[in-house]
Amino acid sequence: MQTARHTILALCLLAAACAAPSSGVDRSDPHGVQAVAAGDARCVVTSETSNRVGAEATNIARARAGLPGVRPNAVLARAAAEHACDMAKRGRMTHNGSSSSGPGARVKALGYRPMLTAENIAAGPFDLNRALHEWNSSSKHLDNVLIPQMRDFGIGHAIGSDGKTHFWAAVYSAPR
Repeated sequence: MQTARHTILALCLLAAACAAPSSGVDRSDPHGVQAVAAGDARCVVTSETSNRVGAEATNIARARAGLPGVRPNAVLARAAAEHACDMAKRGRMTHNGSSSSGPGARVKALGYRPMLTAENIAAGPFDLNRALHEWNSSSKHLDNVLIPQMRDFGIGHAIGSDGKTHFWAAVYSAPR
């Protein structure tokens, strides 16, 4: 029963990442969802393996659509990891960072020169493969995965204050 509740909550949080704002949401961040209480988070440094696995899963979806693959990018992985950590500390799944308005600003601050940047986020009891599967199965998230110009990819992960809620961010970008 506990697993079913966590799965339902996680799917609701994942759907909310693409949902229209509701009247009960903070107007300064209309798409954000409070997933857990703010507090100490466990921030994870993205391994080369995780970044490669993420790019490979993304490339399967892109190949089905006849698109070129993306390559793992360490700068985008750092931006994604820092954003996942920021979300986990705030307990809030959102594209807005504490000190940035979105993924484009975050990757620029790290020295990446994007022509185009997109981001998928998730919060729930998801491991890496489950987060990637959910994004590749959701039409709204798949829209980001399948932007034809994208060439680089990075993924980040952190665990919320409850020790159970995993925050994920994937950044897709096309360099100038």
